[in-house]
Amino acid sequence: MVRAILRGFGELCLTAGLVFMLFCAYLLWGTGSYTLRQQRQLQVQLLEKPDEGKIDRIRLGDALALLRIPRLGEDYRYAVVEGVGFEHLKKGPGHYPGSALPGQIGNFVLSGHRTTYAAPFNRIDELEPGDEVVVEAREARYTYRVTGSKVVKPQQMEVIGPVPGEPGAAPSEATITLVTCHPEYSAAERLILFGTLAMREDRRT
Repeated sequence: MVRAILRGFGELCLTAGLVFMLFCAYLLWGTGSYTLRQQRQLQVQLLEKPDEGKIDRIRLGDALALLRIPRLGEDYRYAVVEGVGFEHLKKGPGHYPGSALPGQIGNFVLSGHRTTYAAPFNRIDELEPGDEVVVEAREARYTYRVTGSKVVKPQQMEVIGPVPGEPGAAPSEATITLVTCHPEYSAAERLILFGTLAMREDRRT
């Protein structure tokens, strides 16, 4: 009787372990496949409709610009979606509505997953001061340079204000802030990366 119970318990543990492994595989690869499909559609949207509407009229869920980070490889490119809700961030990095637009005076704030849904911000901890963060919008290409990073608590929202870390201050320069969870596989804190606009290259019409 005891042996049968132990055998049944062992089989149950084995099944639970298998289910857990499958779930982890889905989180790491299954969600990534979804994001890559969405990214293909969003990047086509940017290419096919480069002049459709003004950038400040982009609808939630639509492609806003293309993000490239040279230090993370030539293949690193993500369409930035307007919005930071759960459904938006499943598609790729999201722009905080109400924060500055690419190249504008103020803080252009982006949020992205670090471990699931293709993990677009998984490696931003590797960036160093001076590294480029390139944002290719419909009207121009904007190159920001990293100025620093910090880890904060989720409630420290001042880091995404118009002047990061200075609530109520009026911005005088164009900046960028990237936000992701920290550490990996946890939402206990936030990793914040800061940068300032270094160059604007207008697109030829």
